[in-house]
Amino acid sequence: AVYFLKEMMQENGEQLKGKKILISGSGNVAQFGLQKLLDYGAIILSLSDSNGTIIEPNGFTAEQLKQVIQLKNVKRGRISELTSMSSTAVYFEGKRPWEAYNDHVDVIFPCATQNEVSGEESLKLIKQGLKYVTEGANMPSTDAAIHAYHAHKVSYAPAKASNAGGVATSGLEMTQNSNRLQWTAEKVDTELQAIMHKIFVQCKNTAEKYGKKGNY
Repeated sequence: AVYFLKEMMQENGEQLKGKKILISGSGNVAQFGLQKLLDYGAIILSLSDSNGTIIEPNGFTAEQLKQVIQLKNVKRGRISELTSMSSTAVYFEGKRPWEAYNDHVDVIFPCATQNEVSGEESLKLIKQGLKYVTEGANMPSTDAAIHAYHAHKVSYAPAKASNAGGVATSGLEMTQNSNRLQWTAEKVDTELQAIMHKIFVQCKNTAEKYGKKGNY
């Protein structure tokens, strides 16, 4: 999903560095997304779980990502516990990131669950500056939210395209197994980036063919 987002931004002459991003969820997709976005210099403002959202106004750091992994993958704790590890983080009980955060945002990366971004929330985010949506969960945006993205020219990457990286990586693992190969993590990542680039180009060209430029 991060690679698809990067492709969308490059198409518009932009880059991830310095962009303010809201992530929902705190599982594998959110964690790996956070890691990759930090690598590109983005500012990640939120994580969440089923109990609520934590906002880090200065952006999460690589050290905090390690704390998230320990908290969620080892301790099986709640995201609210991160407030004890940061003097600036604020927890919002029972709220999603789009409800909890009210300042400027460039990108949302919904990674939690289906239908987690409503039409009303999408319009709120658009007023806050939203320009890009890349989906990490399966169908996290409601129909009303998707209509709002298109109506306001928000670059929107639906899960079936942006979230194809997981299936693609499984395919790369099968390729290695069938050929008795063992690739490095760097090799797998390079192959994955190439696959996501091809998916983006196919989406882009199809949209333009049918007069829907930017509708991925």
